[in-house]
Amino acid sequence: MSDDFDLLETNSQQKPEKVDVNWGKAIDQMKSKLAQEDDPESRQKILNATLDNVVDMAEKDRSTLLDAIKDLTDYQDEVGIMFEGFSALNAAEQKIIDDAVKRLERAKVELEDAKAKPDTWWNNLWGRKSKIREAEQELQNAQKERDGADNKAKAMFQQRIETADVQTLLNELSFKSQAAIKRLKDRELEIKEVEESLKSAIVEASNNHTKALEKKKQVETQLEEQYALLKQARQALEEVADKQSTEYSEALEKVTGLEQKVEELEGLKNAYTTLAASKDSFVHKHNLTIKVLTSLRSNLQTHRAKLKSDTDERLKYYDGYVVALKARTDQEFTAILEHLGVKTDEHIGETLAAMHTASAKARQEMMDNIPVHEKVMQGIYGSYAEALKDIRSKDAEIQKNFADRYGIDMKEIFDEYYSADSNAPSGDGQPTGEPKPEANEDDLLG
Repeated sequence: MSDDFDLLETNSQQKPEKVDVNWGKAIDQMKSKLAQEDDPESRQKILNATLDNVVDMAEKDRSTLLDAIKDLTDYQDEVGIMFEGFSALNAAEQKIIDDAVKRLERAKVELEDAKAKPDTWWNNLWGRKSKIREAEQELQNAQKERDGADNKAKAMFQQRIETADVQTLLNELSFKSQAAIKRLKDRELEIKEVEESLKSAIVEASNNHTKALEKKKQVETQLEEQYALLKQARQALEEVADKQSTEYSEALEKVTGLEQKVEELEGLKNAYTTLAASKDSFVHKHNLTIKVLTSLRSNLQTHRAKLKSDTDERLKYYDGYVVALKARTDQEFTAILEHLGVKTDEHIGETLAAMHTASAKARQEMMDNIPVHEKVMQGIYGSYAEALKDIRSKDAEIQKNFADRYGIDMKEIFDEYYSADSNAPSGDGQPTGEPKPEANEDDLLG
């Protein structure tokens, strides 16, 4: 185990960010939804589980996670937690916030630069005041964009996780847990800071209580002296016989002055008494507050330690769950491939068998058709021989006609084409006799 396994450490010089918390019904609503997750049929589902059932259960896991993420995101708004600090934004969502922050910072700098120019007639001539107005307007627009950036990023985030897979939702839940751990740590630091402040307040209140009691004692001593003087002055006043004399007036004035002094000292005595009682009360109040805060901080430490430890373990647990889902998918994929393979084997077997029988049938048909083909060819050759005989007879007439009319013996010319005896048998379609060299077309046209 590493040395930084410091689950309960809260000492830090960093001051946590103060967050205004507006508590509502979010916690109760979330607890109510979680309480509804108890399923009395879960045992039966496990006993009768199939791979298809697992798909439905995994989809229910995804749906439950999605609802939880939505509730947590809404809860952030309700208790005043900054959205971008408590959700895993992707690059596009984070860019919306970053761009708005940069624009706002740039607008502030430009406004400062515009106001920094001296208010002279020359600068005003070159548009100093108009530039200030433009910079102020840009600052307002930039502030408006920054104010809406969180909501815009949140809308994109919500839309993205609507179709997110289980792994993405588990990662988001883990991110929120990590953010919660930091938030708890910051809250502990804030409480500890208040505790230290209250300890100083106890010391100061205790000192003031002591001082008030000391002052009260001093006033009481003065009061005793003034009461004694007042008693003497009143005695002297009674002893003056002439009530209209100057002596009586002086004695009366002295009594009045002492009475005023006594009244002031009584007021001081009451004030110091009240102050001492108040300081004593606050000593006990601060002490009680420290006890409560220390108890709360201790509870936060416990929750944070468990959450941090459980989150580390949960990440491994989630990895196992995601791998199991993938393994289930691979198993189903393998089963599909096996099914397709068997079907393919069957189809190929059918095709090969059909191919073999078709080939055998084609061979038989070919053998059956040979006599038919021979008979057809005999007819073709016979017709050819008959036509050739007619042509030869016709050629003989043409030769005789040419010889009679022009005195030209055409026999040699025709014999180059028809060298066989015109009376040769025509069964095989081949002319008989000794052939003469063929005359080519150039010889005939030359």
